[in-house]
Amino acid sequence: MSRRIRIGMGIASAVLLGIEILIGMYAHGWVRNQFGDALVVILLYTICRTVSPEKPRFGLLLPVGILLFAFCVEFLQLWGFCDKLHITNRLLRIIIGTGYSNADMLSYTLGILPCIACEFLLRRIRKSAESQ
Repeated sequence: MSRRIRIGMGIASAVLLGIEILIGMYAHGWVRNQFGDALVVILLYTICRTVSPEKPRFGLLLPVGILLFAFCVEFLQLWGFCDKLHITNRLLRIIIGTGYSNADMLSYTLGILPCIACEFLLRRIRKSAESQ
């Protein structure tokens, strides 16, 4: 990936993190529950793409890996991860989450779709740059 794209991904990460913090502090209802969950997988994607190798490798492995990670965190919530490990820190409990929801799984899935589209776009940009 070009340096410009990585810088753009870094800026996107910073903006998304700010939005996530604002959502966590002030939003309620579907904005916090569904929209925030969709944005978090996009945030993870942009962070990974900011620090990833120059050429995006392995096709859709990154978005699928992020989606599986989000699902694992959600299943840990179903298991009661925070309570079983006696995690009492409020910020950690918010980050990890404490309640399982099928709607969260759908939100993660919908949130990863723009990341998959971005992978196709990055692949196309790379191929056009290589052909020139």
